[in-house]
Amino acid sequence: MRAPTCDDSTTMRHRRLRDWLQSAAGERLLAAEEALLQRFSEGLFGYYLVDVQGFGADLKPLQECPVRHKLRLAAVADGNDVDIVARAEQLPLRSDSIDAVVLHHTLDFSTDPHLVLREVERVLIAEGRVVIVGFNPFSLWGLWRLVLRPRGSVPWCGHFLSYRRVTDWLGLLGFDVEYTDVAAFLPPLPRRWERPFAGLERLARRYLPMLAGVYVMRAVKRVSTVTPVRLRWQTLRVFSPGGAMEPTARRQDVARSRNR
Repeated sequence: MRAPTCDDSTTMRHRRLRDWLQSAAGERLLAAEEALLQRFSEGLFGYYLVDVQGFGADLKPLQECPVRHKLRLAAVADGNDVDIVARAEQLPLRSDSIDAVVLHHTLDFSTDPHLVLREVERVLIAEGRVVIVGFNPFSLWGLWRLVLRPRGSVPWCGHFLSYRRVTDWLGLLGFDVEYTDVAAFLPPLPRRWERPFAGLERLARRYLPMLAGVYVMRAVKRVSTVTPVRLRWQTLRVFSPGGAMEPTARRQDVARSRNR
């Protein structure tokens, strides 16, 4: 069986990502991410939550989320329990209609991550939340990617967008980041090496959180109401043709009173 690559068709890549999740490294990663999502999803509320699947995993914390209706969206059905088959870059959802969106490594494997965020901003209601799970390129996982990416194997062929870049994109779209957390400091080592490095994982989480392999963030969509300010004509300052500022009538009165 050949190695899974990102050059495959969408359906094949989706299957190979799910196969990788069933490996020892994939299971450990998913368990760490679900532990974070458990806390992040408890604060979500509303009527509609859309899980835009990147890995194709069935996230258990979302099943217990208090949001009333939960929808799974994926690029391919592939025999899974998917409610909507569509691309993340073109969400077939009405604007301002969704309370929460979860992007589980969706940006990592999207053809246009920024467009995905724009679509999320469009469909979310005011004060709606988006939860993003992504790979950190500045980590041991990022180093693994530098070695394995030329082979095109998953998940190493993903974008691995930095936390700073995603935060900047969110800010431009009017989002405020509420919470962040990290996990998976150690690279996908064999299982027999996991226990000896368990202490290192705890220390890194405490002192070097910026080097985590995975980050999870939750952001809220802010909608600012702009109130037009009516300027008073008597306080406007205009420039004369010569470039000097013309004094207002009030300034002239003050100057006269001082001369007296």
